Amino acid sequence: MASIEMRNIVKKYGDGFPAVNDVSLDIADGEFMILVGPSGCGKSTLLRMIVGLEDITSGDMVIGGTRVNDKAPRDRNLSMVFQNYALYPHLSVYENIAFPLRLQNTPDDEVRKRVTEAADVLELHEHLERKPANLSGGQRQRVAMGRAIVRSADAFLFDEPLSNLDAKLRGQMRTEIARLQRRLGITTVYVTHDQTEAMTLGDRVCVLRKGLIQQVASPRELYEQPVNLFVAGFIGSPPMNFLPATVSGAALDTPFGRIELDERRAKAVEGKQLLLVGIRPEYFEDASLVDEAKRPLGSVFTARVDVTEWLGDSQYAYVPYDAPEEVNLKLKELSRELDSDQLRTQAIVSIDATSRMREGRDAEFWLDSRKVHVFDPETGDNLTRDAEAGAELTRMATEDRVEQVEQARHSEN
Repeated sequence: MASIEMRNIVKKYGDGFPAVNDVSLDIADGEFMILVGPSGCGKSTLLRMIVGLEDITSGDMVIGGTRVNDKAPRDRNLSMVFQNYALYPHLSVYENIAFPLRLQNTPDDEVRKRVTEAADVLELHEHLERKPANLSGGQRQRVAMGRAIVRSADAFLFDEPLSNLDAKLRGQMRTEIARLQRRLGITTVYVTHDQTEAMTLGDRVCVLRKGLIQQVASPRELYEQPVNLFVAGFIGSPPMNFLPATVSGAALDTPFGRIELDERRAKAVEGKQLLLVGIRPEYFEDASLVDEAKRPLGSVFTARVDVTEWLGDSQYAYVPYDAPEEVNLKLKELSRELDSDQLRTQAIVSIDATSRMREGRDAEFWLDSRKVHVFDPETGDNLTRDAEAGAELTRMATEDRVEQVEQARHSEN
């Protein structure tokens, strides 16, 4: 097992376009790092440079303290799990898992031992004599993972391994991958465009945009303290709402009404003109269901509900609003970049399943104004981000990860 260090990594293709642009990232020994972002952000290219399938234009790739820029993939001792499984159809499950060991001329007894151990971990014993064509998608992915495990590699690399599976199976495999990584305590780099996978799997998440790192943090810090509009819009489902706002003393005037700001937030936006206020759907509540003692801690406003969606344990209300043309253009541009069609001039409000709000009628909402973010629409910067609180969230996640890795290695010994 080993750490992975990327120092000012650049990848340019023949036309000079930088698919990866000056990326510096340290992945600790035993850490589960997620590379996430929309299509074309450079995440798969970066993974392929780690394993050696792509040449590095400039910068240094250091694995386990050794610079590996000029090393062939077979000399880097890394295991990679691909999106399309990459299994040999004519070989049994046993031989597919054993294949990298056969290439190393490993003795048969050792091959049998390692394949059996991997089959135990992945619950593949009853399938060892089958061919890949006779397996389900989830079972094939587990075989691919088994082939990675037996190599005793320094790190696992996953390139969107669950994208070919249906939604239910993806959820099951996410759990299996998380459990496996915690059990083995091995350094893991996982590429995905699915922010749900990123939030549920990683110790830390690296958000990429057009080859540039936007933010590297724990999933909770990304969610609660995004550094800019891009991260705020990408992380979260449904996505964060962005409303136009103007500063009025220690408050923001929005299409829904006035939002009072605490001293820290008011100071951060002092002297600004048109801004975007970011509000997660769950920061809203049906005002009729809010406890009286809690109401003064937020803002109450009335708005017309356009559409409601009841999901059993919760429901969403869609509330349209008017915005200046420059805000409309900004949201459309951000939606295109995020591959999303949900960033429109409407707020998505998460409310209790017992709420009796109705479509086409006015409703009273309560907003927890202590949690709102304020963004500069020109630069995209989060003006009200609490960097210290965010750093504490990531520090706590890192300590948890170190403890889990130590426990895994102790049990292994």
